[in-house]
Amino acid sequence: MGKNVGNNFVCLVVGLVLIASTNADLEMNYYAKSCPKAEKIVVDYVNKHIPNAPTLAAALIRMHFHDCFVRGCDASLLLNSTSSTGNRTEKVSPPNRTVRGFDFIDRLKSLLEAECPGVVSCADIVSLAARDAIVVTGGPFWRVPTGRRDGVISNASEALAQIPAPFSNISTLQNDFANKGLNLTDLVVLSGAHTIGISHCSSFANRLYNFTGVGDQDPSLDSEYATNLKANKCKSINSTTKVEMDPGSFRTFDLSYYKLVLKRRGLFESDAALTTNSITSSIINQIVNGDSKIFFKEFANSMEKMGRIGVKTGSVGEIRKHCALVN
Repeated sequence: MGKNVGNNFVCLVVGLVLIASTNADLEMNYYAKSCPKAEKIVVDYVNKHIPNAPTLAAALIRMHFHDCFVRGCDASLLLNSTSSTGNRTEKVSPPNRTVRGFDFIDRLKSLLEAECPGVVSCADIVSLAARDAIVVTGGPFWRVPTGRRDGVISNASEALAQIPAPFSNISTLQNDFANKGLNLTDLVVLSGAHTIGISHCSSFANRLYNFTGVGDQDPSLDSEYATNLKANKCKSINSTTKVEMDPGSFRTFDLSYYKLVLKRRGLFESDAALTTNSITSSIINQIVNGDSKIFFKEFANSMEKMGRIGVKTGSVGEIRKHCALVN
């Protein structure tokens, strides 16, 4: 046990050192001189459109998360596959096939290109838009230092290997996060983003119909909730119906997700996994029994950490003219 703890600590320290070495050039108000209206253009656009499409806030933060976990926060997720080279990008990888919001980012990019051609990266746009969209839904504000540059490499296989899966257990989740310099507190509070948005039955149908391969149901899922899902949403294992991740509160950033997890009503195995570890379970109870301001502060801290993963700055990468295409 001591050896595992030591190994995890070493992985965490190495991860943090790697992050620190790559984000030295990120700074607040990076575009103050080169494109002074950049951040206002983003927040104004978000404030105008997200209230009319609140589930898009969840889509944008998911996009940010999935992007940062593969090659760092470099907008590699936004690149289209290329038929000429046969390269399949992150966008078409199974974990990303239901990611939404690409058109939203493209529209923001067009506005910023019109204002300051070739200056603002797609990676920074994603980071800023995700933060501003969460604020609109009642969530916390966090600092977003900018200066990220866009990556030019994107591989579907890397996304499949590195993005935490909804069926992961706590050990796998801990390792996935530690590999990115994130700890168990980050895992718990970033999972709190499930308080907004929707999922598809395909992401958890096995829990309802074939958990261990013999037509059984996941015993860690509340039986009454499972019955309700089967009757009204996921009527078969092949259903593609959309389901609220936080029923009754899926448009508002609050603590209700954690209350559902403690009631064994989290949709994903990865949600249920958070209660199987004494540390993560304790963190959830502290959140539920505390003030929402505490959770908001921790969420903001973890989002700042995540937004610095493997960023490209200086002469690394490029500023894409179109987010879906390398220059």
